[in-house]
Amino acid sequence: MNFIFISPQFPHTYWQFCNRLKQNGVNVLGIADAPYESLSPELKESLTEYYRVENMEDYNQMFRAVAFLSYKYGKIDWIESNNEYWLEQDARLRTDFNVTTGIQSDRIAFIKEKSEMKRIYLENNIPTARQVHCKLGLEAARNFASVAGYPLIGKPDVGVGAGGTYKLHNSDELSYFFRNVPQVDHYVIEEFITGDICSYDAIVDASGNPLFESMTVWPPSIMDIVNKKLDLSYYVAKEIPETLQQVGRKTVKAFGVFSRFVHLEFFRLDSNRGSLGKKGDFVALEVNMRPAGGYTPDMINYAHSTDVYKIWADMVAYNKSKLASIASHDTHNALSRAWADEYYCVFASRRDIYNYVHSHQEILDRYGKSLVQCERMPDIFHAAMGQQMYTVRLKTKEEKDEFIRFVHEKE
Repeated sequence: MNFIFISPQFPHTYWQFCNRLKQNGVNVLGIADAPYESLSPELKESLTEYYRVENMEDYNQMFRAVAFLSYKYGKIDWIESNNEYWLEQDARLRTDFNVTTGIQSDRIAFIKEKSEMKRIYLENNIPTARQVHCKLGLEAARNFASVAGYPLIGKPDVGVGAGGTYKLHNSDELSYFFRNVPQVDHYVIEEFITGDICSYDAIVDASGNPLFESMTVWPPSIMDIVNKKLDLSYYVAKEIPETLQQVGRKTVKAFGVFSRFVHLEFFRLDSNRGSLGKKGDFVALEVNMRPAGGYTPDMINYAHSTDVYKIWADMVAYNKSKLASIASHDTHNALSRAWADEYYCVFASRRDIYNYVHSHQEILDRYGKSLVQCERMPDIFHAAMGQQMYTVRLKTKEEKDEFIRFVHEKE
């Protein structure tokens, strides 16, 4: 099997995807713009060949790279980056080289455009926030506001994270938004929903059935964390609620997803919202057809004492995994079992601009035995995640909450 892995050096932990593929006997062919000598020893060891391009944004260069590797190694079976930024290009390369193991160009819109996601949710009776597209104009947005009420959220129809997101509190701010935001007709406006963001993180097989499932709980407003430079914390839960499991599986089927690592985001309502749902219900936010960002795959491993890199590589090579198990409340489900060793895996980061009560050394002294990761964050993550991160695995919710308080307490 020939697998082309796009940009395997970023994030730096992605060498593990390549490593597990190699363990399964797969030819792993890397394409990126990083100099070969800059690759980690672990990644170099995992690659059968590495093809460097000058500019990954230049599709002609990427096309020639795939053509060369196809000529040298034969039919390409997979092309994948597991990275949101390259999903559209991945799909185009698959389409041009007739690689059928992933999303093609004709299906990319509804996993990139929030307006198309909304249509799929509604057609499949999956609860989701109401939305209006800004290309319909200011008057349509005002009519929407009269129904949905303020505040509203304006965000790019295509975009990742909280970049370019606006919270609109009244009619004046809505008008200002339409007058001053560049390319406002490429934005959507949604009703504002409060609650934790809970992601359904899963690896699904060629039939769209889950080989592995997990839940990560994120702060209610990444937008505020970025814009107000707040401290960030989030965690992978010990188990996945049955209600999230059900709506996650339904969403996978609705979007026709197969043979992928997925990261599907939902609001967990913190109050009753009429026809949208009751407190504690899950309401669809958006789909991401790739693993959760940053270090979350490693956190999932620590939480569930597993190896999602291997589960994913087994899915690629065998369409199953002996390592994978489904954490389910259904004791009659043959796939379910109690996890052998489960934890809360908790991430908390700091920003260099603040003075904290507890020193770096105090954190190491107090949580050293529970610490699984401790490092400076790459520059690209600073806006959302700060500069210094600490990740621990703990047994109880109380320990989780105390760790976050200890790391974030300021003078």
